[in-house]
Order: sequence, then structure tokens, then C-alpha cells
Amino acid sequence: MNNLKNKIAVITGSNSGIGYATAKELKEQGAKVIITGRRKEAITQAATELGVTAIVADQSNIEAIENLTNKVKDTYGKIDILFINAGVVKQSTIEQATEAHFDEIININFKGAYFTLNRFIPLLNDGASVILLSSIVATKTFVGSSVYSSSKAALNSVMKTAAIELAPRNIRVNAVSPGPTQTEIMNKAGLDVATIKTIKAGLVDRIPLKLVGTAEDVAGMVAYLSGDAAKFITGTEIIMDGGMVLA
Repeated sequence: MNNLKNKIAVITGSNSGIGYATAKELKEQGAKVIITGRRKEAITQAATELGVTAIVADQSNIEAIENLTNKVKDTYGKIDILFINAGVVKQSTIEQATEAHFDEIININFKGAYFTLNRFIPLLNDGASVILLSSIVATKTFVGSSVYSSSKAALNSVMKTAAIELAPRNIRVNAVSPGPTQTEIMNKAGLDVATIKTIKAGLVDRIPLKLVGTAEDVAGMVAYLSGDAAKFITGTEIIMDGGMVLA
């Protein structure tokens, strides 16, 4: 497939999971891909494995975002695809939440994503596609997710406004909201195999399609939204959760 041949794509937070899978998918469809991440060793290794370009950038830091956009501008001039994927997932009840917990999530998931879009708009070619990684928790309530859910709800609101503001340039802006998705996040949380298996079984029981999504599922949707087949889609949140929000 060469649906995205010679398109220039930037993907934030791409050393593993959904970002990594999307970088692989876009490259396979012919795009020239730039991936970003906070940890130099991890993002460099991912770039080597994928055969793409890596730029170290911390989405929670405005100066780092400006440095990223300057590097992209100097090397590529303009881009065609921007997938704002970087984010963190942490839980706390409202009663137990700390300012540090609040700031970390909001600074990366919302403020960082917002200013990544802000700084990249001048680099977007007319007809470009922007995709934001949201989550079903933006609208579906879970205990302990107040700050994370708020960050994603805010992102969805910005997505709709951006879609209107950028429509005169034929730039499409959409969000993908996965439900339970198999990534390395549970392993990174230090959970043992038995615990992970129990959590998955509990999730599957709540999903009408009786399966957990994969990073590759999301990557396929991002690729679709990046291409001409989605040229009439903008300001839309694509929910990918096996029907969980319906249950």
C-alpha cells in the first residue's frame, strides 16, 4: 500500500504502544515519519527498529515543543500528518488527588497537546490531517479518572474548534478515542502476569465484542484518517472500544 506516499508525518510519544504501531503503519503506507519522545535512548532505539527519524522532545515542555517544530521546519519545511499521541495515564480519586498529580497529567495530556498543535499549525500543508489521541474516558465515567478524563474531554473540545478554524485551509482535525487497548502500559505499571490476566478478563466481560483492542487497530484508524479516503471527515471523535460505551 502507498496510500500515504511521500507524506511527511510527525507522531508524538512514539517509542512504544499506539505511537510505535502508528509509525510502522504510516511508513508501510509510504509516509516519511518523524517520531518523538522524552527518553533519548528509547526513541532512538524505536527509530532504528522502524527505519524512521527520531527527535527527542518532551510534550510537557513548551520550549521542547518549539525546538521540535524548529527542527522539523528546518529539515522538512512543511508536514502533512500530525498525530498528537503523547500522554500519561494515572489514577487518583478526587479526594486523594494532589497538585503534582493534576499538573503532570494536564501539562502533558492537555497543555502539551494544545501547544503542540499551536506550534505546528504554521507547518501544516493545506489539506493536511491532524489526529489527536483521546479516550472513551472523556465521556464514560470511571472511579479515579477525574483528571485524566478532564484532560481528554478538553482535548476533544479543542479538536472541534481546530476543525472549524482550519477548515478554510482544508486541514482536517479529528480524534480517536480507544477503549481498553493492549499495550505495554500494564507491564510498565509493574503488574504480574496473573494480575494482568485478571484485569483483561474483567474488561472483556464489559465489552460487547468480547475482546480488547490492539495498538495496531488504532494505528489503522489513524492511517485511514490521514488519507484521502477520509477527506470529508473533520471535527469527529472516532470511538474504538468494541461497544463498551454502549454497555
